[in-house]
Amino acid sequence: MANITINGKMYNVADNITVLEACRKLGIDIPTLCYDHRLEPHAACRLCLVELKGKGKLETSCSLKVRDGMVIETHSEKVIRARREILDLLFSNHPNDCLTCSKSGSCKLQDYCFEYGVEMGSYKGEKKNYPIDDSNPFYTYDPNKCILCGKCVRVCSELQCTNAIGLENRGFNTKVVTPFDLGLATSNCVSCGNCVAACPVGALMPKRKEKFRLWEVKKVKTTCSYCGVGCQMELLVKGGRVVGVEPVKGKANNGLLCVKGRFGYSFINHPDRLKKPLIKKNGKFEEASWDEAYKLIVNKIKEIKEKNGPEAFAGLTSARCTNEENYLFQKMFRAVIGTNNVDHCARL
Repeated sequence: MANITINGKMYNVADNITVLEACRKLGIDIPTLCYDHRLEPHAACRLCLVELKGKGKLETSCSLKVRDGMVIETHSEKVIRARREILDLLFSNHPNDCLTCSKSGSCKLQDYCFEYGVEMGSYKGEKKNYPIDDSNPFYTYDPNKCILCGKCVRVCSELQCTNAIGLENRGFNTKVVTPFDLGLATSNCVSCGNCVAACPVGALMPKRKEKFRLWEVKKVKTTCSYCGVGCQMELLVKGGRVVGVEPVKGKANNGLLCVKGRFGYSFINHPDRLKKPLIKKNGKFEEASWDEAYKLIVNKIKEIKEKNGPEAFAGLTSARCTNEENYLFQKMFRAVIGTNNVDHCARL
């Protein structure tokens, strides 16, 4: 443990963590754009600067380890001025389209500019003017909105391990690109959307059929049903319809999803989706109650088993069911019907 002083108060904290982690555990808010607890500290955005008393200098709290006897100021005049300058530089080279940007309301740059009083960028030099990459079927990349925090690159390489994107050039001309800058469609991107989820601004955005703002949707936490991993996610619901999906940092997936879990939700709203049992009557399917459907199934099983024996049956179940449901399914076929003709399809 280490004894440190933060904003005039003494604390006893673990000595193997960073100043940023210590502050977050103590409920002291420090702004960050490039930080992600799942990634190695990168100190790219410089927004998490804190002042070390006695040394008269600013250091990035995300990469600075706690040491015994430290005296730290997280919101001194010097720190506030430095953060405001950083935000001013970022916003000066950023499209000022917050009123129409789909990220509005969930954009960290927007939130911090409001918090630190940055209304307009004061630097009037050259601005980025890159073409938007719309080649991926699930999301778009607008390099003009990119703040070069590097989170998308590091998530892709360190967590997803796909290495589909990287940083090119230096200084003002630095840009997130695919190999040879040929576009996302030509890269080895698997369209997982984890870079989209990590982006703190509107540079990477999912393609949505239905437009909405953050405050218009209700988030419903659930478990992805595409496979047995148990990834946690939130369904974005507007007007009784699922309009998007966001990953949750659960134990199974730690904030990651695959392309199915992230973008394969449109079937939920499909008009042909079955919501009630159907029974064929006079050559046409008609909606029925569950009791009526179960009764018909039981009668048909008895009839076929009596006439053709248990080997006339075969059962196919799915990975989208729970383990308990699959167990009951095979038990019904083996113990009730009397056949081992049971298979399981995990190839979804």
